[in-house]
Amino acid sequence: MKQVIQSLKTGRTAVESIPAPRVSAGTVLIETSHTLLSQGTERMLVGFGRSGLLEKARQQPEKVRQVLEKAGTDGIVPTLEAVLRKLDQPLTLGYSNVGVVVDAGAGVKGFQRGQRVVSNGKHAELVSVPQNLCALVPDGVSDEEAAFTVVAAIGLQGIRLVQPTLGETVVVSGLGLIGLITVQLLRAHGCHVVGIDFDARKLAMARRFGAETIDLSAGEDPVATAMARTRDRGVDAVLITASTRSSEPVSQAARMCRKRGRIVLVGVTGLELSRDEFYEKELSFQVSCSYGPGRYDAEYEDRGHDYPLGFVRWTEQRNFEAVLDMMADGRLDVKPMVTHRYALEDAAQAYDLIMGDEFSLGILLDYRKPGRAEEELRRTRVDLTPSAASPVPTPGTVSFLGAGNYASAILIPAFRKAGARLHALVSNLGVSSVHYGRRFGFAQASTDTEAVIQDPQADIIVISTRHDSHARYVVRALEAGRHVFVEKPLCLDAAQIESVRIAMEAHPDRHVMVGFNRRFAPHVVRMKRLLAGVRTPKAFVVTVNAGAIPANHWTQDGQAGGGRIVGEACHFIDLLRHLADSPIAGWQATAMDSTTRDTVSLNLRFADGSIGTIHYLANGSKAFPKERVEVFANGGILQLDNFRVLRSFGWKGAGSLRLWRQDKGQQACVAAFLEAVRTGGPTPIPRDQVLEVAHVTLELGQAVTQQS
Repeated sequence: MKQVIQSLKTGRTAVESIPAPRVSAGTVLIETSHTLLSQGTERMLVGFGRSGLLEKARQQPEKVRQVLEKAGTDGIVPTLEAVLRKLDQPLTLGYSNVGVVVDAGAGVKGFQRGQRVVSNGKHAELVSVPQNLCALVPDGVSDEEAAFTVVAAIGLQGIRLVQPTLGETVVVSGLGLIGLITVQLLRAHGCHVVGIDFDARKLAMARRFGAETIDLSAGEDPVATAMARTRDRGVDAVLITASTRSSEPVSQAARMCRKRGRIVLVGVTGLELSRDEFYEKELSFQVSCSYGPGRYDAEYEDRGHDYPLGFVRWTEQRNFEAVLDMMADGRLDVKPMVTHRYALEDAAQAYDLIMGDEFSLGILLDYRKPGRAEEELRRTRVDLTPSAASPVPTPGTVSFLGAGNYASAILIPAFRKAGARLHALVSNLGVSSVHYGRRFGFAQASTDTEAVIQDPQADIIVISTRHDSHARYVVRALEAGRHVFVEKPLCLDAAQIESVRIAMEAHPDRHVMVGFNRRFAPHVVRMKRLLAGVRTPKAFVVTVNAGAIPANHWTQDGQAGGGRIVGEACHFIDLLRHLADSPIAGWQATAMDSTTRDTVSLNLRFADGSIGTIHYLANGSKAFPKERVEVFANGGILQLDNFRVLRSFGWKGAGSLRLWRQDKGQQACVAAFLEAVRTGGPTPIPRDQVLEVAHVTLELGQAVTQQS
């Protein structure tokens, strides 16, 4: 299928061949008819991509501060590489889609094949969208009209926050697509509407929809005019739908409002507010979030848990439905706003248009290409190299499940450097698998995980997907006769451990390696060698300055990510198991307080009498090094800072080791695994240790959960 892709690094917009997405539980698969370009969000993204590095930095000062902090702890070269990788990520554009349902996943209710629907799907021939982000299109609404639904819902949500009443005067500042739609919706509420803009054509259209207007290009004073039109009382409310870096629209809104007036920001403006302008009038100011309640809530959007109508009358889906109903009965007319139509193949011209000076409002992309082949549209694999159709199978051929940040930044380069032949790269939506597949030289990109696992042309499956899928894919890959390299954690619960153990025992000749790379870091290799001659018990202290992440991040979700102890602290449990070279005989976890699951102390006791403490902390500063490992033994101390500097104190013959850049052992870890596969040697991390660390990690994770 075809999809519009934007380069964040260069700003180039292109229509790419992408493997078709697959329907999954709770999602609706839609064959697109039309999509609408966003003059605000998409113009901003394309403009950011087309700007130079200095301009990008100027637009995101907070990101610059984070980069400087990272450079101070990790070094300049790794930081620069991280920045360039971030800019290299492909960006999918679009969020106003209309089409026909071609399939519905398990658990989907209210949507059937053949029905017309709107969604916030991308600019792509096929999109897979969660059911709560879709709505049925009434018979009286055309596809072109329906394509405006999501944009209209943004304006509607702003109106719901402003809570207008019959007869009130409401100003709409900025008469782009959302602004003009907002004018109509306010008129339907029975409000007197005043529109503000610089463009005479937009002002004329606002008047056509029943608004009075203020022409800023003609030098009209918006505050004085608004006061005059309200008998010097001031307007009741202002909806700011403009997109500008200036704070002037907010200041104007405050000055033209009556006492206790309401201001809602729907667009994007500067936010240098004057306290005096708000204080004396006791004004309220609120920022509207997209299409309505449910936006960015994973429970609502991803898992399909709707809010009870009696408590949340207007969700984003119900806002979509309200907009469509108003189109159906003629109270919302979007047809006059269509100024340009392009075929999907000409999407780059459409983006050149919105970045230029030519007047435009509603720009539609049309996907109804004559003779569009269904087989090509639904294909879940894209061949990336000429040899993809009949490659010669060779030992050490790798297929990747997952093309996220860690896979693209670390694992794929490591396998390529180690000499692996890269066969297939899978991602859910196909965009990243095509982008990174071409960049690193994969034979094919795919969205079909099972087909890739079963493909005999690869003897190794690398699993770098979300944590809740790891154990399932390990078992499936082993059953298919593949060697497995799985990014941590191995599993999220006891049942998953058992299923993996059974599969491992059933396939003893297959390697299963968890990506516990810190074992293989050059500093750790040296520490292990220094500890080899120590026969007395040792004490280990690991300090992990992990940093805070939002509580609603998927890694914090016990079902999806397992929480940070299971998902991340497992690295350090394995590291201490390796350095102690002794089974873990006991463990204990203590959380900082009853609400924190990621600021904890983990205590380990080893069979040889050694002890270890892992301080996993989310309440520190990023300016401090992220990881420190200390070993106390035999009258000496080894101290490893951030996998760059190893110091010794009172340890004869140890000395110090300093690297120019951080090395956590990822390359050596992959190389050791690949060598074992090729030579038939033992797996670099013994199976019993893999299962032992998984078991202890889960026990510690449960202990932390029980304390919160």
